[in-house]
Amino acid sequence: MNKTELIEKIAAGAGLSKVDSKKALDATVEAIKGALKAGDKVQLVGFGTFAVKEQPAREGINPATKQKITIAAKKVAKFKAGAELAEAVK
Repeated sequence: MNKTELIEKIAAGAGLSKVDSKKALDATVEAIKGALKAGDKVQLVGFGTFAVKEQPAREGINPATKQKITIAAKKVAKFKAGAELAEAVK
């Protein structure tokens, strides 16, 4: 499912226009991004939790030259499915 199809499902399920559904989806995504940028965790009960995890710097190997390289530390977004979502997917 792509964004357009998701917007159509939201519109049909909530009785909204596609324009309003797009605004709601965009606002939701921006709110989640903003919270993650601020270092907060976003918990949607029954759905899951979005959080930021810091990956430490580590050593890797350049596959072309076989030389060891240092991979820089970075922050990554993580999602952990809630119990209800995990059960629904089974």
